[in-house]
Amino acid sequence: MPRKGKYISHKNEQKLIEIGRLILRFMNTNSSKIYNYKQIADGIEYKNPRQRELVIQALHKLQGSEKIKEVEKGKYIINLKIEGTLTGTIDFNQSGNAYVSVEGIEDDIFIHSKNVKDALQGDKVLIVTYHFKGKKLEGSVLEVLERTRTEFVGTFQLVAHKDFGFVVCDKKTINTDIFIPKTKFGGAENGDKVVVKMTDWKPGDKNPEGEIIQVLGAPGEHETEIHSILAEYGLPYEFPQEVELDADKIDRRITDEEAAKRWDMRNICTFTIDPKDAKDFDDALSIRKLENGNWEIGVHIADVSHYVVPGTILDDEAYNRATSVYLVDRVVPMLPEVLSNDVCSLRPNEDKYTFSAVFELNDKAEIQKQWFGRTVIHSDRRFTYEEAQERIETGQGDLAEEVNTLDRLAKIMRDERVRNGAITFDRSEVRFNLDENNSPIGVYFKISKDSNHLIEEFMLLANKKVSEFVSLNNKGGVTNNTFIYRVHDDPNPAKLEALRDFVSTFGYKINLDNTKKVAESLNKLLSDVKGKGEENMIETLAMRSMSKAIYSTEPIGHYGLGFEYYSHFTSPIRRYPDLLAHRLLQHYLDGGKSPSKQELEDKAKHCSSMERLAADAERDSIKFMQVKFMEKHLGETFTGVISGVAEFGFWVEIPENGAEGLIKLRDLVDDSYSYDAKTHAVYGNRTGKKYQLGDQVQIKVVKANLIQKQLDFKIVD
Repeated sequence: MPRKGKYISHKNEQKLIEIGRLILRFMNTNSSKIYNYKQIADGIEYKNPRQRELVIQALHKLQGSEKIKEVEKGKYIINLKIEGTLTGTIDFNQSGNAYVSVEGIEDDIFIHSKNVKDALQGDKVLIVTYHFKGKKLEGSVLEVLERTRTEFVGTFQLVAHKDFGFVVCDKKTINTDIFIPKTKFGGAENGDKVVVKMTDWKPGDKNPEGEIIQVLGAPGEHETEIHSILAEYGLPYEFPQEVELDADKIDRRITDEEAAKRWDMRNICTFTIDPKDAKDFDDALSIRKLENGNWEIGVHIADVSHYVVPGTILDDEAYNRATSVYLVDRVVPMLPEVLSNDVCSLRPNEDKYTFSAVFELNDKAEIQKQWFGRTVIHSDRRFTYEEAQERIETGQGDLAEEVNTLDRLAKIMRDERVRNGAITFDRSEVRFNLDENNSPIGVYFKISKDSNHLIEEFMLLANKKVSEFVSLNNKGGVTNNTFIYRVHDDPNPAKLEALRDFVSTFGYKINLDNTKKVAESLNKLLSDVKGKGEENMIETLAMRSMSKAIYSTEPIGHYGLGFEYYSHFTSPIRRYPDLLAHRLLQHYLDGGKSPSKQELEDKAKHCSSMERLAADAERDSIKFMQVKFMEKHLGETFTGVISGVAEFGFWVEIPENGAEGLIKLRDLVDDSYSYDAKTHAVYGNRTGKKYQLGDQVQIKVVKANLIQKQLDFKIVD
């Protein structure tokens, strides 16, 4: 009998814990509201006398653990300073559920869509955590501490015969439509694509209120959708007039007085190698043979810091943008065109001011001497990558000897880099042939060849050596000079283990003994999968196991390149961190003392953040063009490869054009399917049929949604 009594007590205890969780979920819907026990009981639908008694007991239990406070007799409010609360950044997925990343906690905390409250994508939130039904740690949003944004892109829907409408947002960054009163339409008409500013979200209201601040145009139209992408990420596509005027005032002359302060290298063979459609040439190479048989190689970078001075509106605008944005059909530059394509661009047959890293190399590509400083150059030739590649492959054409010497030295440096632990991800990038209206008429892949690697190696050399020059003294000791580094942390060990376990099912091995062994085995893996059916899948998973490269004042090294010290120095026309590196290098060359680290760290974080936004915008523009291209192929059948798997479906990529479409699990009518995260697969519960990452499948294109930038596919047996 005593045992039975104890069992009932434990069962009752568990029941009260479950009711407590329901109460917290209900009270979290409006954490600033005070509730009496009847409102709480009604809210969780515990309405008969016995159930209400349990609610009272659960309330006492929650009060005892300080999860709620009794503000006056019988009236309760959520205690926002309770144990088990955490602060982090919220990230939504397509299903409306979210994850909160908390500094210092390895795994993100799952938040069900019912418990996200009024949080939006990227917001800083306060959450309370609990083990739902005794399983995995979950959380509920208690409060939004900081909004990451208040402006969104969506489609305006006027409610017929009413004085209001709603904006339905394009992305899953906001879980509800935005209410627009008649006085805030901003000239928008029903169906217009717009930018809306959220002005208020009262506690308890289902919808936030907003005002339309910009009408973008008709949904699906090319210009509307491109401007929508930029607006979605808060990226401006025009410069303010005062910035353009400031840029126009710049003195473009190359003066004898300024040239006299620089190393005059105008008489040395110099050329650029860039994509055929490039206009902003921010790097050039010079080469000459020295009397001792060594090679003097100059890496010359546009001297943007000569023209863009701290404290000017031009510099403020460049800092705010932090990067140029490369969409499929246009570039949104960091600097006005007069600078990016004219004054600073190292165009052929023009004298230009540059900031240079000059190296004396022997025939083994070993550095004998190095020099850093301001120069003046004259580019003799503008090569496209294709023209330079032709010189490498045939040995024929103007400057063929110079190009081939650089290529030979670059290959030695590349081999050395790989031996020292660099990882050689070499994924092809999708590109589009566009007609006069910027519509895609063809798709091709940009593949890196020797000419690309040539430029890459000399830019890497300059970036690395500038970083080492600032960071190390003549004896190899650390200077502790403040500098802006490009850092890439070691991969997450858990992700590497998961990758090792997964690729082992295909017969591949990864050695995790130390960082060098990891790099060696990853390079071998990437080489071994070339041309195989699983190539795309394994490359994708290997990329995902890597950390993200960011800017920082802490020189933790660059794992992917195998460098201890590395900075971005070679693209100041399109990257603000390079401009900061130029200024700091000159400061140290002039004998200046190390400046404050904190101010530069704040700038580094801003530049990293803007780089991520630009990358997202670029990815969206590619998706838009792919969907637009595939509109012409509705109803057609293709062979695709499963490129991603989630609990609601899987994505299939068509290898010949890179287009990716979703197959929803609910559309697979032959069985009900379950998702297995460990094997990156979904399995039929009855048939055991499997769809796994990397599998080849036959699909039909059934829908092309330009506004959502999404393709829907259907499995064809």
